[in-house]
This record gives sequence, C-alpha cells and structure tokens, in this order.
Amino acid sequence: MNVLLWHVHGAWTTGFVHGAHRYLIPVDEGRTADGLGRARTYDWPPSAVEVTRAQVREEDVDVVVLQRPHELDHLASEWLGGRRPGTDLPAVYLEHNAPQGRIAEMRHVAADRPDLTVVHVTHFNDLFWDCGRTPTRVIEHGVVDPGRRYTGELARTVVVINDAVRRGRVTGTDLLARFRRVVPVDLFGMRSAPLGGWDVSQAALHREMASRRVYVHPVRWTSLGLSLIEAMHLGMPVVALATTEVHEAVPPEAGVVSNRMEVLEAALRRLTADLDEARARGAAARAAAVERFGLERFLTDWDSLLEEVAA
Repeated sequence: MNVLLWHVHGAWTTGFVHGAHRYLIPVDEGRTADGLGRARTYDWPPSAVEVTRAQVREEDVDVVVLQRPHELDHLASEWLGGRRPGTDLPAVYLEHNAPQGRIAEMRHVAADRPDLTVVHVTHFNDLFWDCGRTPTRVIEHGVVDPGRRYTGELARTVVVINDAVRRGRVTGTDLLARFRRVVPVDLFGMRSAPLGGWDVSQAALHREMASRRVYVHPVRWTSLGLSLIEAMHLGMPVVALATTEVHEAVPPEAGVVSNRMEVLEAALRRLTADLDEARARGAAARAAAVERFGLERFLTDWDSLLEEVAA
C-alpha cells in the first residue's frame, strides 16, 4: 500500500514508517515545513521514500494521512494534482493534539466529514474533541523499543520539552524552576536552548535520559507525550502531573502521578536519593510501556484501519 503523509511529528512518524507499507514523504527544495522529507535525527527504514510534488502526482496513492488543517484544506489536493482526500482518495485525519479553548468550542477541523476518519492518539482526546458526524478511532502511541538502558548513574532528573519557552504553562515550563529548588533538573528538547536545554538526536537523547535518575513530566495540557513513553521503555521511573491521559499510561508502581506539587517534590527527593527504588519503579514502567505501547500492537491497529478505509 502507498501511504502519503507529511513529516510533521518526527517521533510519531518513526514508529509509523516501520510498518509493512511504502510511505511517501513529501520533500521540497528548501525542506520547508510542508516538504521536510525524511527525518535526519531519527532512524527511518528505506520504505519511507521522499517524493517531490511532481512525483506525487504520478504515484498511485492508496491512502492519505492528513495531520494539519491546511493539508485538508488545500495542500494535499495541490500536491496530488487536484485529487481531494476523502472525495477522490481514501483518507484519515490523524489528530496528535488535545483541543484548546472552551469545551463548547472544541470542534475539530474535520468535523462532519463522513468521508474521513479522525484518528486520535488518546481516549482523552477522543472524548474532548467534537468531531460531529465524522467517524473516529483511537490508536494509542507505539514506539520503536530502545531497550532497557536505564542506569540512573547521575542523581539528576530529566525533562524533555520542545519549544519550552513558547509553550510555557501548557508544557509546565514554569514548574521547572520550582523543581530545580528540590533536585537538579536537565532539560532537553528542540528550541529549548534559551532555558539551558539541549537539542540532540534521538539516539543521543535516549543515552542522556537513561543516565539520569528520574524522568519528570510537568505537562499541564497536551496529548500524551512520546518522550514519556520512551522514558518508560528505557526503564526510567516517572514523576508526572496527573493531567490528560497520564494517569492511564503510568501505573502506580511505575512512579508518582499527582497534581499536588508537594507530593511530586517529595517523590523527586526520594527517588533521586534512592537508586534501588528508582530501578524497581523503572522496571515496572518498562513492563507497562512494552505491553501497552509496543510497536507491534500500534502497527497492527494502523494496518486494520488503513485496510478498512482503502477498501
């Protein structure tokens, strides 16, 4: 099957392109946001093929995976030579994010499009987005297993936030100063340098994460972060806010999940000081992540949907 999708979310796409299909990744001369092509900091298989605008128009596309409003509005049909997703070609709209705004205003851009399927990555998102008459499906995250690499040799905690300054309170960036009064906190993530963060390749990020004692997830309101799931796969104990889907993803034995700052601070102190407990909770985190967010389950779920919409 030929699956067309733009490189929008590198970490999510890394798992997706490990499936059994041929993945057409648009690329333009400047590698702009609408033509990034293959990832440079993630390991993608050869089945993820870069295609220019001219090449896409000659391709026999079986399914289009849309991820942004302007892809649905005009970008996809422009690249496809006038073929419209949903109307002329089978298509799904993959929604990565939790909705923003007041509950009554959380209407999805693909609402009332029975010719599409909106795919949510968490049940929380499916509950909160209003998709009207458009069919919806929840396919939870799946990641390429990096293996249990946790050492916890550094008595420090790690946070991964992309765009930490711009996203601010949404990602809990403002909480880092408070956590740093309790334990040392290292920040990683794209475009987070103004706060002392590092932007590294996925392989390097996993090495750095695994050497820290605890993974901290301070996010107030976003979809379930893939960095959290990757940390659990690495075998890291987790301290996290109990928001959106986190309380479902992190079992009690894997760490501490709470909205009480004093509880989170106490957990950070204890786990940073006690490597044995950190290891035990990290082992539980890994077991839970492998079972729920394994790549095989993720790809099986996607295969089922793609075959359904392409039929």
